[in-house]
Amino acid sequence: MEELQDNICEECKNEEESVKNNLIISGFKICDSCKLSKTIFPA
Repeated sequence: MEELQDNICEECKNEEESVKNNLIISGFKICDSCKLSKTIFPA
């Protein structure tokens, strides 16, 4: 596994510290802002 990619959000491609936490909790590599957007506006 490549450690450099762990903090890159799959949605917005920004590097966020929250991505690693969300990956552990939900299994998705998304940052907190994208997670919030998906919660409010599910596609």
